[in-house]
Amino acid sequence: MPDNQTLELRAINSIRILSADAVQHANSGHPGMPMGAAAMAYTLWTKFLRHNPAEPGWFDRDRFVLSAGHGSMLIYSLLHLTGYDLSLDDIKQFRQWGSKTPGHPERGHTPGVEVATGPLGQGFSNAVGMAIAEAWLAAKYNKPCHSIVDHHTYAICGDGCLMEGITQEAASLAGHLKLGKLIVLYDDNKITLAGGTDLSFTEDVGKRFDGYGWQTIHVDNGNDTAAVAAAIEEAKADTSRPSLILVRSHIGFGSPKKHDNFSSHGSPLGEEELAATKVALGWPTTDKFYLPEDALALYREAVPKGAAATAAWNQSVEAYKAAYPAEGAEFEMIASGGLPEGWDSELPKWKTTDKPIATRVAGGEALNALARRIPNILGGSADLNPSTNTALKGAGDFQPAPAPAAGAANDGVSLGQGLVGGGWSYAGRNLAFGVREHAMGAAVNGIAAHGGIIPFSATFFVFSDYMKPAVRLGALMGLKVVYVFTHDSIGVGEDGPTHEPIEHLAALRSIPHLNVMRPGDANETAATWAYAVQHNGPTAIILSRQNMPHLDLSKAVNPDVSKGAYILSEAEGGAPDVILVATGSEVALSVKAQEKLAEFGVKARVVNMPSMNLFEAQDAAYRESVLPKSIRNRVTVEAASTFGWDRWSGSEGVKIGIDRYGASAPGDVIMANYGFTVGNVAAAALRLVGKTAEADAIAGSGETAFTGPTLHHA
Repeated sequence: MPDNQTLELRAINSIRILSADAVQHANSGHPGMPMGAAAMAYTLWTKFLRHNPAEPGWFDRDRFVLSAGHGSMLIYSLLHLTGYDLSLDDIKQFRQWGSKTPGHPERGHTPGVEVATGPLGQGFSNAVGMAIAEAWLAAKYNKPCHSIVDHHTYAICGDGCLMEGITQEAASLAGHLKLGKLIVLYDDNKITLAGGTDLSFTEDVGKRFDGYGWQTIHVDNGNDTAAVAAAIEEAKADTSRPSLILVRSHIGFGSPKKHDNFSSHGSPLGEEELAATKVALGWPTTDKFYLPEDALALYREAVPKGAAATAAWNQSVEAYKAAYPAEGAEFEMIASGGLPEGWDSELPKWKTTDKPIATRVAGGEALNALARRIPNILGGSADLNPSTNTALKGAGDFQPAPAPAAGAANDGVSLGQGLVGGGWSYAGRNLAFGVREHAMGAAVNGIAAHGGIIPFSATFFVFSDYMKPAVRLGALMGLKVVYVFTHDSIGVGEDGPTHEPIEHLAALRSIPHLNVMRPGDANETAATWAYAVQHNGPTAIILSRQNMPHLDLSKAVNPDVSKGAYILSEAEGGAPDVILVATGSEVALSVKAQEKLAEFGVKARVVNMPSMNLFEAQDAAYRESVLPKSIRNRVTVEAASTFGWDRWSGSEGVKIGIDRYGASAPGDVIMANYGFTVGNVAAAALRLVGKTAEADAIAGSGETAFTGPTLHHA
């Protein structure tokens, strides 16, 4: 190495060359972004980021998110250099089978990676959620002279991130919430995969973020570490606004031919150009994966610094616990992911004689009962609290102080209630996401990834389409988050086909590791919520707009939602002739069909299947006890697409569902016209058991009118 290179420059070039070497070795990847952003990343990680390589999960660490996840070698280089459990051999296995360095960062796979990024904009929006989590925990638990939650959330994003709509949603929300501890460094290299940004992205990004209420700071030379450091200091000093630092960088920096060229975005430099780059940067060309010892030692200072910071924080927590024993015990409980004693003691229960209610209403009651006992449930809806019934009553709104002007309260359910002195506060537990479903999904993912909070979101089921990329990543990361979706079927009624979900259950059920639950009544809804807050992963709860009767469990066999399916009502007089399998509001309909079939001497078993994936996870013996292979006469009933029901209906069964769009009319009228009637279900079962004449008689008798529960329309 030339003597005239400073240690700082050697440290920065270590990121550049290590990243380029790894991409070239894999013959796959994105070298340009890590090379261009190396100086800003070096500055952040060595001068500002509070982290502990030996204890990546230290609770009060600063969070770092690489939103531009295609530049994954940037974070892998930083993690290796600063001493995380990511060896040089792991770097050499970049993008290879079974390695700890996959093509895009994955949470839980690589030590130090906070969230899975790659789909552009998701990481930026996760970072907004992390900043929300930090602000809430600080407001909830910090006391005078005892600050146990005090950290920043940093992110590096690129042009592609800022083009995505999800980022615009999340940035708007963050600006409104005045998340002053959120600092995003924008790698403004003006290059995308297909060419220069002048092809499609010529807006003034700074002015846009000014309009969102962010502090915007410009750094004209991304290699000027003093300027980058000054910008970060300025960002930290403004605690009332999130900050976007626009850093003018150069993709592929150091490469003679691929500097500022889109060809370095998503392809290796090539052996010849890599060698030329090393020469240009004063790097040895004979030794791949070379790292200067002094540069490595500089980065490894993070290990003792991190240990000292963690030790100091542990001492502050002990002092906090001594001064505030109750709060200290609660903080330790939530930080470790535990639940308090008696957390489910207030869950509501309904009798079969109680008035039918929609499961969205029951869900709201169950959620509030849990929130009264579980202090760290936090969430909200996409401007739909009155319809999704997800307001936490008396828990206040998560909003920046001061209190809003007179008359600014919404429905009076949550605003300012339950807070010392009233008004809005970061200690409020109701999050108003606005009409921003995609950012909402990613933000609650970020809250869950931060830790210490059980977050939830809520919107109409048909709008799960807007959230699906975030829901998928929540499942990929195994985050403990609850996605509430109401208005679950054509029972929505007059709003018509644009608001009536059809294919959505099948779509969510196809996502690996996502627990999808459609409860059959109010009690099952409460049990579903109880399961969700214990489940170490994401849960989608699908709830009705229409009222539903309370199921009679007197004939049920092991009615446990955690099993995914169970026998709700068994036929009398021996083995059943036919099995009716249903979910949600169609369960009560199937019970009535069972009674109708009994009039024709047909013995029917009714199986309630609130969760396909949980049922599939049971052992073969349990599945056989509920759905014996010997009984091939099966009718599945669900007011949604029949896609995916073949496994449970069998090749000889009948699927009653919806494989076309809905309609606009009163919900009960639509249900009847789409075949969700006692007569239609009974007739389908009769045909399966060979009683065709009886089935035709039902069809001809006019018994196709809907006779299920009365539908309620908000």
